[in-house]
Amino acid sequence: MRVDIITLFPEVCRVPLGESMIGRAQEAGALDLYLHNLRDWTGDRHHVVDDAPFGGGPGMVMKPEPIFAAIESLRTEASTVVLMTPQGRRFDQPQAREFSARKHLIILCGHYEGIDHRVIEHLVDAEISIGDYVLTNGAIAAVVFVDAVVRLLPGVLGDEQSAADDSFAGGLLEAPHYTRPAEFRGWKVPDVLLSGHHAEIAAWRKREAERRTRENRPDLL
Repeated sequence: MRVDIITLFPEVCRVPLGESMIGRAQEAGALDLYLHNLRDWTGDRHHVVDDAPFGGGPGMVMKPEPIFAAIESLRTEASTVVLMTPQGRRFDQPQAREFSARKHLIILCGHYEGIDHRVIEHLVDAEISIGDYVLTNGAIAAVVFVDAVVRLLPGVLGDEQSAADDSFAGGLLEAPHYTRPAEFRGWKVPDVLLSGHHAEIAAWRKREAERRTRENRPDLL
């Protein structure tokens, strides 16, 4: 997969997307990641990327010219253009799975009060929000989006079953996990996990997943 991120703050993305599994995915050739500064596509000496909104109001709006220039220089027939925006569809695990099947993602990071709507109307294939809140800029959201998508690429995780067992993958939150020691400060690991009975362990995990989902995310049931 190739991922191009267009942002005013490429350094916000560089460090987190160079570490851990995402960094290893690049080393292994599963991911080609490119970070671009939108100002590189401006045509004036001050590299202006924003202007006041028509109709008045607070804040500034990102101009269409550099965005069109950037995306049109990167886009191919295999590209999917994604805009990170609070006005987008709320991101979830099924969407992450869907995007992981794409060959090329161009991710545009919003900033200020937003972007000129002509960009959305004529360039953007998907508007994505990572939650019902507002961030300082879309580069932070882009890091979350890329991490969730890339970890689903074949060979990125050490164990392919890990993604299948993740929270949300099967519609429920994950069951609790425990490791050594079996007793810590008087708190013991559930006996069933020490029993070696795989069918009983699987049944316990299913019950606990349902319980945690009811407690923390009843909207998923």
